[in-house]
Amino acid sequence: MRNRIILGVCILALLILIVSVVVSLLHKDKKGNSESALQTEAASEENALGMSGSDGLVINGDGADSQDVESNAGADSQDAESEAGAESQDAESNAGADSQNGEAGTDEAEGNEEIPPASDKDASQYAFYESESTSEMTSEEVASTYCILTSVDNHSVVSARNAYTRINPASMTKVLTLLVACENLTDLDDEVTITIEATDYAYANDGSAVGFAIGEKVPVKDLLYGTILPSGADAAYALACYIAGSQEAFVEMMNEKLEKLGLSENAHFTNCVGLYDENHYCRAYDIAVIMEAAMENSLCREVLSAHRYTTTATTEHPDGIELSNLFLRRIEDRDTLGEVIGAKTGFVNQSRNCAVSYYTCKDGGDYICVTADGANKWRCIYDHVAVYNIYAAGNTEYKKQ
Repeated sequence: MRNRIILGVCILALLILIVSVVVSLLHKDKKGNSESALQTEAASEENALGMSGSDGLVINGDGADSQDVESNAGADSQDAESEAGAESQDAESNAGADSQNGEAGTDEAEGNEEIPPASDKDASQYAFYESESTSEMTSEEVASTYCILTSVDNHSVVSARNAYTRINPASMTKVLTLLVACENLTDLDDEVTITIEATDYAYANDGSAVGFAIGEKVPVKDLLYGTILPSGADAAYALACYIAGSQEAFVEMMNEKLEKLGLSENAHFTNCVGLYDENHYCRAYDIAVIMEAAMENSLCREVLSAHRYTTTATTEHPDGIELSNLFLRRIEDRDTLGEVIGAKTGFVNQSRNCAVSYYTCKDGGDYICVTADGANKWRCIYDHVAVYNIYAAGNTEYKKQ
């Protein structure tokens, strides 16, 4: 009897030991699974934060804006503070846009559907001449390496800095693209089918794009605005092929126009977009001449002066695509002692940030300003404001706002 009791106690102790081991193993496995789940969740959150904090490709932006990030990195802290403030002003401006610029750009374009004839002026009538009153642009408020201010009224060079040095004009090229197209159009409502070549040309060259879809049927008029406001390479390429059959043939027309403007000795283009090429060049002076010719064409002036525009509704874009000229929308909040009427910006690494604008001084007189090699896109705006204040309006006490 005694032996049976001892045997029973031993069996019970063994069972208790086995149960304890099993419970311990189960608890350890559960803990391991929990830790693994926590690690997975943490990794997911980290990836999500990484994705939300990364810089994405902005398709509908200005003239190679994706590369502005590099140039902005070298901008001084004062510019960075000003940019933050200006962005805030942009948000307010966007929310309360005035009736002149606020509604869809299709409304802005109404009333000027006729295509103006090409100008019959000769090259000498477009030239700007230096005189004894022409000054060297020495103000430290203007930081761009290449600058020129011309008077449209008396065709004089008001002030200049390295204005006769060859540069790559980047997307300022598109001012000539627009002018040549407008002078050779017959029907603004004619539809153009967007090809894969047009979309691929924009993306393959890391250029800005309107965002038209392959096969989308787009009115020619939308291509004009798409070329200028968002600096769309897809629009410019499609426009060139529509006008001339190919970009190569269209570029020949562009160079012929340069010759008619008296600029062929120092200006030569190889593409309609402004991509860098050692044989694609001109001077800041040349861009001023091109801008004057463009602003004399009523259709070009309409496009270059538009702050906003909404493309025609299509199957691919039922609400159209909203376009903006960010240079005009940002500079309109600055005190220029006048009004900036039209503008086009650009960027390539070799010339950094560039801009050309057309301005009317409140004291009278029209002017064109061209700058190149600016540290960032806001630097272009600051420089144009400074040039107009100091050299056009005579505000020698001007300091960057």
